[in-house]
Amino acid sequence: MDMKILVVGGGGREHAIVRALSRNSDVKLYSVMARRNPGIAQLSEKVLLEKETDVREVTAFATEHAVDYAVIGPEAPLEAGIADVLHEAGIPCVGPTRMAARLETDKAFCRTMMEKHGIAGCPLYRVFHGDADGACDYIDAYDGDLVVKPIGLTGGKGVKVMGEQVDAAGAKEYVQSLGGDVVLEERLIGEEFTLQAFVDGNHLVPMPLVQDHKRAYEGDVGPNTGGMGTYSLEDHLLPFVSRVDYEAALEIMRNAVAAMITEGQPYRGILYGQFMNTRDGPKVVEFNSRFGDPEAMNVLSILESDFTDVLCRIVEGTLSQAHVKFAPKATVCKYLVPEGYPEAPVAGSPITIGDYGDALLYYANIEEKDGHLSTLTSRTMAFVGIGDNLEEAEAQAEAAAGLVRGGVWYRHDIGKRAVLEKRIAHMREIQ
Repeated sequence: MDMKILVVGGGGREHAIVRALSRNSDVKLYSVMARRNPGIAQLSEKVLLEKETDVREVTAFATEHAVDYAVIGPEAPLEAGIADVLHEAGIPCVGPTRMAARLETDKAFCRTMMEKHGIAGCPLYRVFHGDADGACDYIDAYDGDLVVKPIGLTGGKGVKVMGEQVDAAGAKEYVQSLGGDVVLEERLIGEEFTLQAFVDGNHLVPMPLVQDHKRAYEGDVGPNTGGMGTYSLEDHLLPFVSRVDYEAALEIMRNAVAAMITEGQPYRGILYGQFMNTRDGPKVVEFNSRFGDPEAMNVLSILESDFTDVLCRIVEGTLSQAHVKFAPKATVCKYLVPEGYPEAPVAGSPITIGDYGDALLYYANIEEKDGHLSTLTSRTMAFVGIGDNLEEAEAQAEAAAGLVRGGVWYRHDIGKRAVLEKRIAHMREIQ
């Protein structure tokens, strides 16, 4: 008997989720997304075009089609309580409850929870609720640079870093614009890395380490974006993260999961730890309550285990390391984005895709009409190259991306050995 799985979300991350699930021929897929993603639609039995945060409509669709499980891609529906409502309707959900998702959706909760439970890796921080003057005074009195974080969700673009994006005056102006609902944190110096894990409430199984490139332009300059691309290595580690640092990051993740049990809000789903590896070891930049985008495309492209089985075990609470296996391959993901992105993206530009060979194509924010593709206002699509080493994976992704014609561009430097060597040198210098 076929298993019916609902996937909520319509971006590149969700296309990767759907593709991984579609490898099981006994699975029938149902999708809800605000805008039609042609890659997801092609693999789905039924599609509902609806806001992903309209949890009642999503639940009605899931109930109508008697789905067995739901997988939630983006963070906004989790904040809206989609997992809670689906559970009430008798549909198990791979995604945390609204209260558990506060690890991502409420920056103040995350930091105070870490401090309360003595979890390592928490930077120096102060929380301000509607107190812009107090936050500005703190900026004036602080000796050094701070990071200004809105307490709620910002789509990965709301953080302002002093000494990099704003000066003290700009930071205070930003605090005022947010009404004083901010977390101010010490600016961490080091190299960022992403550690994602499957979590069944008690057990945590890690995925390969990935590094994201948030800055828009080559050389890691320009405004922050949702992520211009990512890479992972064949040993599933990163050369600027020692084994000791990796184990420390993993222990932080385990302790966060244990703390959520103590808080009475067991965490089930995907836990994403964004870490800064510093001279004092890994520090938590933030937790996210879902797969990263693009990071999902890296790890799911090399997942050898049956993804459906993994999801079932998350729901049942029977997950272990033995159930999860990734191919010993390197991956490089390059996102193509519309001209003018991120500040003034141009929508409506026609796109043609060449013969991309063995690379994997994931559609994101793209429009398809009568078989023709065109840009919208966010990241358009991504190619993932897979190889025995970084050079092979990068060459595959670069060749595929280079064949796309139309009003899109991408960062050529993502996945290049020179960029990685720069990271390694930076980490040596810090330590």
